[in-house]
Amino acid sequence: MSDSAPLATHGEDFGPWLRRQLLRAEMSQADLAAKLDKTRAAVSAWITGRAEPRDETKRRIAEILGTDLASVVTRTVDVPIDRPVHWHHRRAHPDGGREYGNAAAFAFDADLSVLAREATQNSLDERYDVRSPVRVHYTLHELDGAHLDSFLAALHWDELFPHYEAASRGNQKVSRSLRSALNDLSQERRLRLLRIDDYNAAGLTGPEYSDGRFAAVVRRQLDSHKVVAGRAGGSYGLGKATLWATSRFGLVLINSTLSEPHEGRTAGRVIGRLDLPWHEVDGEGYAGPAWLGEPDTEPEHQKVSRSWWADDDTLGRLHLRRSGDAPGTSFLIVGAYDASGAAETLQEMHDKLVQSLADDFWAAMVGGRSAGPLLEARVTTLRNGEVYLREEQVDPHAHHSAVSRALRAYLDGDTVEELTAADQVVRADVPLIVTPLRDQGRPRDKGREHLAVLLVTPAGDHDTQLNRVICMRGNRMTVTEQRPRDLPLGTPPFQAVLLAGYATGRDGEDVALAEAFLRASEPPEHDRWDRTEELTTTYQRGALSRLKDFRSAIDQTVRSLLGKREITRDGAPEVLRELLRLDMGAGAGGRRAQSFPTVRSIDARIDDRGAWHVTVHLRLPDAEDPWVLAPVAKFDVRSGGRPSVNWELLVGSETCRAENGTITIEPGVRAAVFRGVTDPSSHPVRGGYARLAVDVPKARGGAA
Repeated sequence: MSDSAPLATHGEDFGPWLRRQLLRAEMSQADLAAKLDKTRAAVSAWITGRAEPRDETKRRIAEILGTDLASVVTRTVDVPIDRPVHWHHRRAHPDGGREYGNAAAFAFDADLSVLAREATQNSLDERYDVRSPVRVHYTLHELDGAHLDSFLAALHWDELFPHYEAASRGNQKVSRSLRSALNDLSQERRLRLLRIDDYNAAGLTGPEYSDGRFAAVVRRQLDSHKVVAGRAGGSYGLGKATLWATSRFGLVLINSTLSEPHEGRTAGRVIGRLDLPWHEVDGEGYAGPAWLGEPDTEPEHQKVSRSWWADDDTLGRLHLRRSGDAPGTSFLIVGAYDASGAAETLQEMHDKLVQSLADDFWAAMVGGRSAGPLLEARVTTLRNGEVYLREEQVDPHAHHSAVSRALRAYLDGDTVEELTAADQVVRADVPLIVTPLRDQGRPRDKGREHLAVLLVTPAGDHDTQLNRVICMRGNRMTVTEQRPRDLPLGTPPFQAVLLAGYATGRDGEDVALAEAFLRASEPPEHDRWDRTEELTTTYQRGALSRLKDFRSAIDQTVRSLLGKREITRDGAPEVLRELLRLDMGAGAGGRRAQSFPTVRSIDARIDDRGAWHVTVHLRLPDAEDPWVLAPVAKFDVRSGGRPSVNWELLVGSETCRAENGTITIEPGVRAAVFRGVTDPSSHPVRGGYARLAVDVPKARGGAA
């Protein structure tokens, strides 16, 4: 039998595996051939995959490489050659160019809510098994004392510190931030880590340097590399920069479990990336980026740090150990912080992460009887390895009960045609006309119609933001909110959800076209549907008008749904029900009875003192006499009558005036705004424990 007989294996192909082991051992093909007493051509045939050695030859190769036969047969591990992990810093550009920071990191604020939105969106986009949800786990971890020292040693901090010190000497923004971070670490001897783990995601698959998920995240900027058939939430390749922007040190460590093998393995692919501004150390210029890894042995990448397959002990010391073997990636942000200043303590950071996940991804976390959720999310906080704040599962129904109820009713097919009770959900279709691409369609082609889904339901008992439509597409991440205009007088408070594109749960050409159209209309923040360069350059003229028509159609559909029937709430408290009820009086004429003010929009919130702040936008008909209104604030409590509370402040705008507790609007004025703040000392109960109703009748004895 020939020495080149094929042999079945379980891991990486024999040729690439053997080539890499020879490079790691700094052994040439000719050297191996001599030690085996084989020809150079035979070894070359193994390397190129034209043939494979027999078992006895593999046993001899194992001896030469200093490993066992099983490693050569299965090829799921490299030979045990000591190649110590270290930091590789990119040398300065030979043309003298300098970058004083990663420009992509400045596209977003270094805010925990932005981080949670971008990172979780990326996890959703990489969902692996569509039968199960993506599971994301945010873990805050504060280290000090011996725990901090151990982590810094594992991070090779002594190797990094000269570069940090040099980079912090500049006058640019990044240098000043680094200087502050180094000073705080030195004085406080405390460091906060934030690890983001996702499970049932694809993981950072692909080669070290060429096209693939790994290179897109670790090696490149502005490379989105989404492979989800047009369903991705992101499209700019900017979102990953928020990971580094949220690190005071510009440093992120990565551990990925792959959904498809690389080099015969799937678990424990580790690398670190550092983003610094241009700097000099010992007279040598450095461009800024650096990577923690094993020195590469490929001739074209000599000494560049590449990813390595870390053992469990190393993962533990770097705080990168994952739970289970499900595919996905762990990102460890070193020196995590919230640049907005709104979350400084561990409790505040923990709460902000929970609230941000709930606000942006409540819809992705809602499931029905036959369709499970797309996402599960939780947050935990540790100090020196011990639980500081217990794990908190993000419950969409606890944070956004009304809209969660609406979406679940849609998933279960339990929507109705008219609202007659507080727990019902009404559904309607809203047309979106997708403009043809510039290189497609005939002139004057109006485009393809897509029917988005609008769901409307009465507001929940504890909702403070009312009368809004939450809009989404793709994986059901909240994109934008819209407050319908020109609502009829007496409209009961409601919540609404607009599902477009793949968020409808449908497939088809119109769905794919709508998804691409709306994604093109989103800026890098993915927080609105409006004019973008991609929209105007990719689609034919009129694309922006189609978006405006879509928004108008949403408003019109909301008005038609809410105007059909009075909603019975079975005695439950009402939030701002009949928010502006105008008493027209028995003597009003026929013209006056058919022409009355309408509420254009309403905003209400509670401040830290418990005072309610109400802003009311009115649209008024033409009238011969002034409108004189007397706003009255009442608490809609669960039992008894509705006690009135006093106004602490009542102010008009440029089109109306507040005098002695009344709002006066002169004849001919067609729009007015007034604001009111309740007096907490007159509240029978705390503001957060009751619902607020505002009646705006005609002032006693006033004209109107």
